[in-house]
Amino acid sequence: MSARPKEIRLVCGLGNPGPEYERTRHNIGFATVDVLAERAGTRYWKSEAGCMVARALIGGREVILAKPQDFMNTSGGPLSKLMRQEHVTPAEILVVHDEVDLPAGEVRAKWGGGLNAHNGLRSIANKLGTRDFSRVRCGIGRPPGKMQVADYVLRELKGGFLDEFLILAQDATSLCEQVVRDGMPADALR
Repeated sequence: MSARPKEIRLVCGLGNPGPEYERTRHNIGFATVDVLAERAGTRYWKSEAGCMVARALIGGREVILAKPQDFMNTSGGPLSKLMRQEHVTPAEILVVHDEVDLPAGEVRAKWGGGLNAHNGLRSIANKLGTRDFSRVRCGIGRPPGKMQVADYVLRELKGGFLDEFLILAQDATSLCEQVVRDGMPADALR
């Protein structure tokens, strides 16, 4: 019998630390967690267990917001350390990440399943020893032409692309709030 999602206690946005990555598609997880904090009126972040951490009231409950400060490919280390410190299980986390296999601008919740060659998810699954955790997938679409995925996800966004990124962060935030309040939607379960 596989695990089932529990009440979300920790929302982890994936991204890369540093101002040079702030406005890149790969940092949609960080941007979403920032909007969650902003909507909750949370302004205080502190460094804990290798993550920037804040606490926010969402749906009347306190939820930990986290942005691992290792690079995306090793984000599982700081997240797992924070989870041990806070006594949070994999079934109680919600990971927000970019997804090239979803059309740009689309957001979907998902429980467990594959990692879609996403190195941040792979790092988390390896450190936690399970793929059974909740996710909010933020669609960024596939790169145009023959552009490499790494170049596409790490390119600084400007103009209309930046506007779309900021709208995606708002939409992903709304879905995160819904998952925290109401649990994973039935269609998100395997």
